[in-house]
Amino acid sequence: MKKLDILAATLVVVGGLNWGLVAVAEFDLVATVVGLEFGQTNAASRLVYGLVGISAVYQVAQQHGIRRRWSRDPQVATA
Repeated sequence: MKKLDILAATLVVVGGLNWGLVAVAEFDLVATVVGLEFGQTNAASRLVYGLVGISAVYQVAQQHGIRRRWSRDPQVATA
């Protein structure tokens, strides 16, 4: 599960950076990586955006479990 936690966190960071770049510089990193212009989408970019969204939902839903898995003391329940 820790690998899934890392993957989800990475995708959420990618999504956050992408939205930050869109807001600050009108630059869509995902579109550029898949060879599109700002504002354009295709199946690949929609897949990335979908995975970012699913990752965010996963992190919200699994917040307690992620904290427990990454705690140094698995017996300690973090708030």
